[in-house]
Amino acid sequence: MKLKYLFGLLIFSLLVACKGELEKVDQENVKVRIPAFSGASAYNFVQAQVDLGPRSPGSETAKKAIDWMVKELKASNWSVQKQTFDAKLYTGAEFQGTNIIARYKPEVKERVLLCAHWDSRIMADKDSVRMDDAIPGANDGASGVGVLLEIARIINENPIPMGVDIIFFDLEDQGNDNGDFAYTWGLGSQYWAKNLHEKPYKIKYGILLDMVGEKNAQFPKEGFSMKIAPGLVNKVWRVAKLLKKDNYFVNDRIGYITDDHRFIIELARLPVINIIGYKDGGFMKAHHTHGDDMGIIDKNTLAAVGQVVLTTIYKESNKDF
Repeated sequence: MKLKYLFGLLIFSLLVACKGELEKVDQENVKVRIPAFSGASAYNFVQAQVDLGPRSPGSETAKKAIDWMVKELKASNWSVQKQTFDAKLYTGAEFQGTNIIARYKPEVKERVLLCAHWDSRIMADKDSVRMDDAIPGANDGASGVGVLLEIARIINENPIPMGVDIIFFDLEDQGNDNGDFAYTWGLGSQYWAKNLHEKPYKIKYGILLDMVGEKNAQFPKEGFSMKIAPGLVNKVWRVAKLLKKDNYFVNDRIGYITDDHRFIIELARLPVINIIGYKDGGFMKAHHTHGDDMGIIDKNTLAAVGQVVLTTIYKESNKDF
């Protein structure tokens, strides 16, 4: 009798474990109009983050930022969960990180992933003053979050049949910049890639945004992105040309940049590309300095990136590709 009970309990547990996947449904075959992206609204989302202060690990500002992101995503009617994890920086300092995972139509099989990191660097190691103080991280962190929060708001107001996930990764920007120490970066995305919020987790593809708000920014085709999903990169850049945003999305190829997408590709085997600001052979002049503040953020750049990504998502949902 006891063995029969245990066997029944095992079957029940397996059914419960599989229930989420069994309930997945195909997206409806519905085409919708592609809405306009508001650079001004995205700018306000960036400003709100910077107004909180540096979002460095362990700070009170970081806790406020987490609550604020959750509130904004829930206001757009996305389901939200927090994924916490323990991490040690290359300096030996230990912190608890928090990834924010938001889902639109989680029951739909066909999905895309959008992501950005939300933390700001704990030190200004490329500055000449206050090098031990955390930076504002307006472009390096807040800009990607601002664009994706605006996309979340727009999708809520202009529904699509396809599913979308948004993840804001913590502890991306705290690595060792003095040598080849790739895996000291992207601690939040590394943790998520090893501990996916849904198993099996299936997406058509993912798009990572990083440093997407600087005035006159350029976004070339990055190495890991071209290696894992060259067709997707070219698709996004074609959308940019169609929208006459190819002055931002330039048809140049650059080397391999270690960013959150690298760890998702290597650890979770998911195709994720990176839209990252890179111009004149390097990152912005304010990179990892206190100059990474609202003074370098431009509504036009935010609007260009946001409209290209938004159009890509809606065209994917409309099956126009």
